[in-house]
Amino acid sequence: MQLPEVPEEQAIATVHRAMALGINHFETARGYENSEEILGRALKSFDRSGFILTTKITTKHYQNYRQYIEESLNRLQVNYIDNFDLHGINTEEQIDQTFRKGGALEAVHQAMSEGLIRHVGFSSHGTIDNILRVIDTGEFESVNLHYYYFNQRNLPAVVRAGEKDMGVLIISPTDKGGQLYRPPELLKRLTVPYHPITINHRFCLSHKEITTVTVGASHPDEFEPHLKALEADGALTEAEQEVINRLDKQYKRLGDTLCTLCHKCLPCPEGINIPEVLRLRNLAIAFDMVEFGRYRYKMFGNADHWFGGMKATSCTRCNECLPRCPENLKIPDLLFEAHEMLYVDEGKRKWKD
Repeated sequence: MQLPEVPEEQAIATVHRAMALGINHFETARGYENSEEILGRALKSFDRSGFILTTKITTKHYQNYRQYIEESLNRLQVNYIDNFDLHGINTEEQIDQTFRKGGALEAVHQAMSEGLIRHVGFSSHGTIDNILRVIDTGEFESVNLHYYYFNQRNLPAVVRAGEKDMGVLIISPTDKGGQLYRPPELLKRLTVPYHPITINHRFCLSHKEITTVTVGASHPDEFEPHLKALEADGALTEAEQEVINRLDKQYKRLGDTLCTLCHKCLPCPEGINIPEVLRLRNLAIAFDMVEFGRYRYKMFGNADHWFGGMKATSCTRCNECLPRCPENLKIPDLLFEAHEMLYVDEGKRKWKD
């Protein structure tokens, strides 16, 4: 939840409702506007041993890391953080900022020695290679990453983390996982008798390596489809697997234009994240998830390393990607088609993140 879009009273009521329901792990970040302050006010009336707190700080200003850790503690009104994540180790530069002498991880280790932090993990929006590289350092107890039914690229990282007995927390499965809190009618029909939120949570939690999925509720009345995912445990039930099979078959709507997201088309000389553009096209055509595609597509060229790549119109039709595509897709044509489908003129329509 990034505030102040949510009124403080509503945010506090949502936290209190979560505690009443037995949800006691809260994840925030220094960069989430005033989220730390409001979460601190929401939790101050509860016994500190009754909840688990995760916060995150980016490595950009690693020279000030100790100061930032103390500021987070003050805003959260606690004297220790259960789990601290280095936020967004996405690029080579951030890997260096983390591990260099005097870097972010060194400051975290010092804070841990003083009892200010109990466990350390990291989050990443980076490439699968970079995520695996950081996991393999053995320096972290958990990883916070994207993995959902509609985006399974990071499965190798989920598996590797499990092999190393790391906790695996799934970032924003309800929002970044497809804006499932406002699914298109087609998607709702495909997941009957489950809500899309429920089936996505069950898909994630059916992986033994995944230990936590975030809820992302912003109102006390939003918990029902999330809680429904707790009615089963472990492997998908027969009924749940039928829904997943139904979703898998839906990709046939794309015919011979389906991108299988192998990433062999990369790198693109113009910096286009071709697989991600075509993934959004896949979802728009197969599941009518056009609004979600537009929500994500507008971030290309505007979100730096958090959502890397340029919009499809940067394509010069150099055709370097074509011989690398095992599906023999006409990639430039599909890129421009995706742009026509997903681009919204910001001057004509105001979008809300």
